[in-house]
Amino acid sequence: MENEDLLKEVTAKAQVWLGEGYDAATRAEVQRMLDNDDKTDLIEAFYKDLEFGTGGLRGIMGAGSNRMNIYTVGAATQGLANYLKKEFASLPQIKVVIGHDCRNNSRKFAEISADIFSANGIKVYLFDALRPTPEISFAIRELGCQSGIILTASHNPREYNGYKAYWSDGAQMISPHDRNTISEVNKVRSVADICFKGNPALIQIIGKDIDDKYIARIKALSLNPEAIARQKDMKIVYTPIHGTGVRLIPATLAAYGFTNIIHVPEQDVVSGDFPTVKSPNPEEPAALDLAIRKAKEVDADIVLASDPDADRIGIAVKNDKGEWILVSGNQNALLYTYYLITQYKATGRVQPGAYMVKTIVTSELMKKIADRNGIECFDVYTGFKWIAAVMREFEGKRQYIGGGEESYGFLVEDFVRDKDSVSACAMMAEIAAWAKDNGKSLYELLQDIYVEYGYSKEKGISVVRTGKSGAEEIEAMMKNFREHPITEIAGSKVVLVKDYSTLIAYDTVAGEKATLNMPTTSNVLQYFTEDGTKVSVRPSGTEPKIKFYIEVAGTLPSRADYDKVVAATDAKIQAVAASFNV
Repeated sequence: MENEDLLKEVTAKAQVWLGEGYDAATRAEVQRMLDNDDKTDLIEAFYKDLEFGTGGLRGIMGAGSNRMNIYTVGAATQGLANYLKKEFASLPQIKVVIGHDCRNNSRKFAEISADIFSANGIKVYLFDALRPTPEISFAIRELGCQSGIILTASHNPREYNGYKAYWSDGAQMISPHDRNTISEVNKVRSVADICFKGNPALIQIIGKDIDDKYIARIKALSLNPEAIARQKDMKIVYTPIHGTGVRLIPATLAAYGFTNIIHVPEQDVVSGDFPTVKSPNPEEPAALDLAIRKAKEVDADIVLASDPDADRIGIAVKNDKGEWILVSGNQNALLYTYYLITQYKATGRVQPGAYMVKTIVTSELMKKIADRNGIECFDVYTGFKWIAAVMREFEGKRQYIGGGEESYGFLVEDFVRDKDSVSACAMMAEIAAWAKDNGKSLYELLQDIYVEYGYSKEKGISVVRTGKSGAEEIEAMMKNFREHPITEIAGSKVVLVKDYSTLIAYDTVAGEKATLNMPTTSNVLQYFTEDGTKVSVRPSGTEPKIKFYIEVAGTLPSRADYDKVVAATDAKIQAVAASFNV
C-alpha cells in the first residue's frame, strides 16, 4: 500500500510537469518516465524536492523535482531573490555575483539565474566564463554584494550539477539565511512564480579585472619569497582535472615566482564529461594518474591538482624510495598548519588572539600543533561554511592563521570564505620550495612533523546507499548506533561519546554528561577510546552515503621507523573498521 501511495504521489507531481509552462524537452522526458513500466526513474526524479544541504543544492541533472534542471535552479534563484528583497529592502540596489564551473549545463544555469535575479530588480555581476568557486567568494566581498551563487557540483561524477548560495560575507549560507531561503523556495509552488525574463540592463559581465585583483591578493600571502627565488625552477606538475583551476592556478604560481610549471595537456581540456577520469576528485588516486605519469617523465618535485571548481587540492610527492604517493587531506592540513605557524612565528607576525579552525572530523594533530604553539584551534562541523562562521565572528578582532578540513580543503587567507585551491596550490608550492631550500623533500618534512608532534593515521570509509531506500537505510544505521551504544572499539574502551544531534558528550569513565558548545545540532556521532582512537560517523549532506572517519594515534621516534609505524597503524585501522562492520 505504501508503494502504491508513493507512486500516486510522484505521478501527480510528474503530471504537473507536462503543463505548458515547461519546455518541450522536459515534457517529453517526463512523459517517457510516466509511460515506462519500470517506475524507478519516475520515483527517483519526483519522490522529493532538492534541498539545501552542507553544500547547497546538488543532484543528478534531468527532468523532475529531485533533479538539477532549469526549473529547480529557477525556483532556488527565485526563492533566494525573494528573500534578498525582504532582507535588504532598505538598500537602493541589491547586488549578487554569479559564477559557474566546467560542468554540462553550468553556463546555461548561470545565465538563467542571472535573468531571474535581474527580472527581480537585482544587479548581477556574471563572470564571462568558468571560474573557481573561491573567486566567487572573493568577488562578493570585493564588489560589496549581498549574495552570490556558483553553479557547480564540485568533485561529484559527471551526471551531477549543483548550486551553492553565498551571503554578503562571501561564505556559504548558514542559519537563519539558509532556512529562510529554503522557506522562500518552498513558496515557489508553480513554474509561473519564476520570473524568467531578464533585464539585460542589470547584468554586468566581469572577468579579468577581478582575476587580477584576486591573484594580487593571493601573491601577498607569500611568507618566504626568498626561498621561492632560490628554488624558482622547481618542477611543479599541475592538473585542473578538466576544471576551472586552469584559468588561475598556473597564473598564480607564476605570480609567486615559480618558472617551471608543467601542464598535463589532456586534462587542461575544459570538459564537463571529464574524459580522462572516472571521477574528477583529487581524493581518488586514479584522478592523478596522468599527472603522476607526467611527473615521472620530467622528474618533478611535486604534483598539484584541483577539482573541477578549484576549491579542493590534491598533492602527490616522492617518498624515500622514489615512489610517487598521494598526500591525504589530513596530511595537507598538517603541512599547512606547521608551515604557517612556523613562518608566522619566525617573522614575528603572530598577534595576540591568533587562531586556526578545523572540522571535527579532521586530524587531532592539527589542533595539537596549534596548541603547542599557543594558537587557539576551534573545532566546527563538516563544511567550510562553519569555518567561515568562526571567521565572521572574529573578523576585525582576532588574527586568522588558517583553516582546513580532511576533505582536501584549506584556506590560507581571510579575504575568501570558502576553501581555496588557488591559494592552497601556491602556498603548497612555497612549502615545497622552503623544504627543498632546507635540504628536505616534502615527504621528509611531513615525517619530521610526525616525529615532533606524534604520528596519526586517518582513513575515511564511505558506505554508499542510493535513492529513497538508501536514505532510509542510512537513517536506520544512525538510529541503531544510538540505541545500542558502542563500548569498545578494536579492543580499546570507549571513554567519550559525542552526540551532536543532542549536543551531549558522555564521559563513560566518570559517568558524566557535558554540553557541546556548537551553533546547532548535527547528525554526527563521535567515539574516543583509551588508546587515542577517534571515530566519527555522519551521513553526507551532499551525497547518498554514510561516512566513517577513523583516526588512530601512534609515535614516530625517527624517520627510519616510519614504515613500521605506518604498518602498525594500518592494521589498527582495519580492526577499527571491523568493529563497525565496514
